[in-house]
Amino acid sequence: MSKVTKRKHVMNEALWDDYELPKENQSIVKVLKSRGNNLHEVTTPTGEEYLVSMPTKFRKNIWVKRGDYILVEPITEGDKVKAEIVKIMNKDSIKYYKENNQWPKEFDDDKKQNTEVDDNELFVNTNRVQMKLYYSDSDSSDSSEDSNSGSEIENVEK
Repeated sequence: MSKVTKRKHVMNEALWDDYELPKENQSIVKVLKSRGNNLHEVTTPTGEEYLVSMPTKFRKNIWVKRGDYILVEPITEGDKVKAEIVKIMNKDSIKYYKENNQWPKEFDDDKKQNTEVDDNELFVNTNRVQMKLYYSDSDSSDSSEDSNSGSEIENVEK
């Protein structure tokens, strides 16, 4: 099988266009951070944190980032690594899970908290010089003051 054909089959399997509900031993978790060597730290709806592994067939074909939701299946081999990734959730699969009441309510609250961003938390670029315009209206009759009585531009640095 060529590399391209393999990638196509892996992508279809991982994303499952025919949405399938989780089995009794599978669970939905949220990725907290990547630990390297195809290991990811995740949290469950109850708040338990543990490591999950990326199966060999998904490696170099699918990437998981912080904040993604994945479907995992428990494994019995290791002490630290407790599950293996079965599916990476996308918007459509999350919507399907919510329609079928399979989506954890704890993750709904988490999503709402992440979308509310305070204006004070936004990045401010301090490298740029801000230009402020000052307009002055003077009624003096001096001709020298009339030339400067228009608009004045001043550079202001914070």
